[in-house]
Amino acid sequence: MPGPAQAGLGASPGSDRSAAVRIEGYAIVSSDGMLADATGIMPEGLKFAADQRFFEAGLSSLDVLVHGRHSHERQDTRAGRRRLILTRHIRALAADALDADAYLWNPAGATLERALSRFGEAVYSVGVIGGGGAFDLFLDRYDAFYLSRVPGLLLAGGRPVFGQVPKLSPEQVLEAHGMVPGTRQVLDARKDVTMVKWTRASR
Repeated sequence: MPGPAQAGLGASPGSDRSAAVRIEGYAIVSSDGMLADATGIMPEGLKFAADQRFFEAGLSSLDVLVHGRHSHERQDTRAGRRRLILTRHIRALAADALDADAYLWNPAGATLERALSRFGEAVYSVGVIGGGGAFDLFLDRYDAFYLSRVPGLLLAGGRPVFGQVPKLSPEQVLEAHGMVPGTRQVLDARKDVTMVKWTRASR
């Protein structure tokens, strides 16, 4: 969902850390930092079995997922996962008529903690899986961000992982928000697809 990120970075929706909720981001991007092509579709060139296995393993350990209505992950493995679906079409929070395990959430109208309270039980970990607006929303809150890279693939005019891309690289954006990189991990040696786990410097 483009746009809500900036609203959530203000004083209330995205910055209240009264609850100790771990927040992780997961993204795979092209050489120019894009999540999808100009039509919003994730091209085949960004799809790798090894990355998908890593992604699925990470999601399996999380309590709640956050993403936009058109996130590709929602189309693939949605069953039984609790979700917050980002939208501007409601004032704050509402049940999702398409998914009994999900709530629609407008960050401009409700904090993350208020949204998570709708699930009726403690939430200890949240995974943010896209699109770009969702990733921007949590830039000052991530405990970890798993950034996979596909070299040699350019998606001119595509959908960037963060709003400041391509003016800045995804790595520069993360660094500007207090994140530091770990060791690069090879996911697909044949295509040189790699992943770096970024963590918050102060934690």
